[in-house]
Formats: sequence, structure tokens, C-alpha cells
Amino acid sequence: MSCMEFKLFSDVGVGDFLSVVNDQTVRKHLIDHPPFDAASVRTWMDDKMRIDRLPGCRVRAVLIDGVLVGWCGIQPDDDGVEIAVVIAKAGWGTGIAIFKEMMGWARQMGHKEVMFHLLSTRPEYRALTKRSTRVQKTTLSGRDFTTYYISVEKWFAG
Repeated sequence: MSCMEFKLFSDVGVGDFLSVVNDQTVRKHLIDHPPFDAASVRTWMDDKMRIDRLPGCRVRAVLIDGVLVGWCGIQPDDDGVEIAVVIAKAGWGTGIAIFKEMMGWARQMGHKEVMFHLLSTRPEYRALTKRSTRVQKTTLSGRDFTTYYISVEKWFAG
């Protein structure tokens, strides 16, 4: 059984994040952007730490057995808050556990609904559709997404 940890971004090195955010298995499911360098990843990390300080938000690095494999967060969205889970290949298989943990965070913070945007390169997930109040196609930064609107209460009602 693997040990999963959620750490503050300030507790993770820039070099560790650099290898994760430039990983091709991660980038293919994200909005296109130039590869990160040490300065740009530091700026990105600083922005995520700023978001983490906002009311109702939480952004964390995800480590499996002490190794950084990605990040996750509840962060602002134009229509409320979104859940983001970004995991490199080394962490594949942990996404559901991370998502469940984050839904617990959403409940603790008093959120009624969260959005989960998946780039259209990803398949639709029946389990998410079943537990969503609605699913719709959206466009963000010029890219097509499937957006799941998830009621926090409904999630815990099963």
C-alpha cells in the first residue's frame, strides 16, 4: 500500500515541480503552454500559494511514497470553484483517492457545488456523470472541456 501525502507548495522544491509540470503525460491533458523553466515554475508555484490563501481554496502538492507526482487544488472558477487534479504517470492509479480527499475538503469548507473540467482529450467518465448534477461541454482558454458539476451533498449521499 502506497503512502499518499498532501504538502504545501512551500515544502516542495522548484526542481521537483519542474520535472512534474514538464512531463509529457501531464502536458497532453492541459491547456497548451510553453515548457516551464526554473523562473516560470517558481512564478506558477507562487500563484498557486496565493490561491491557497484565498477563502474556500486549498492547493497541495501530491506525494506518493515521498516522491512528488503532481498537485491538486480547489481553486476559483468563473462560476464558483473547481477541483483540479494533475498527476504524472508515476502517480497514476491514485486519482480517485485524491479526488475523494478533495471532496472531503470541499465539504469541510462548506462548498455546495464544485466543477471538474477535463480536457476533451479525456473520455467521459460514467461514474462522474452519475454523481453530477449536470455535465456540459465548455471552452476555456480556447480549448474544449467536459465540465462536471458535482453537488457536494449528493457526492456524500452516494
